[in-house]
Amino acid sequence: MISPAYCRTMAAYNQWQNAGLRRIVGTMTPAELTRDHGAFFGSIMGTLNHLLWGDTLWISRFDGGTGTDMTIPQSPQFTDGAQAWDSARAQVDDRISAWAQTVQEADLKGDLHWYSGSMQRDFAKPVAICVMQLFNHQTHHRGQIHAMLTAAGKTPDDTDLPFMP
Repeated sequence: MISPAYCRTMAAYNQWQNAGLRRIVGTMTPAELTRDHGAFFGSIMGTLNHLLWGDTLWISRFDGGTGTDMTIPQSPQFTDGAQAWDSARAQVDDRISAWAQTVQEADLKGDLHWYSGSMQRDFAKPVAICVMQLFNHQTHHRGQIHAMLTAAGKTPDDTDLPFMP
């Protein structure tokens, strides 16, 4: 279904896209970042935080490292603003890339078992589906962020995979 090469490509794409977002976010005021755009997580900052929260949760399930006890409703407050988000974002992106560099074909087989605090129940799903969820979730919410940044007069980087450096 998916391969280690897919994981490495998507981890590189994630890092590239987030580096572009980090450059833009660093130029924005707290008011611009927290203005409610009517998105599911409200603001640019709320959506950035939710995405970072989700990445932290999923990578912890794959690499066995530190996760979070926050739930989905708390996720828009995952960090205390742009500077904290920037630092945490870079760390999680490095963590996803490190995992992707070492993942083997066998690691993508079988089921992943976890307890969801948000859903209050145990889950078992194919690892490959869960890995695809990590990357799909990123693309989905970065698309929302891209739209909010464009509406705010910013020019985000291209998002097309064939144009990844």
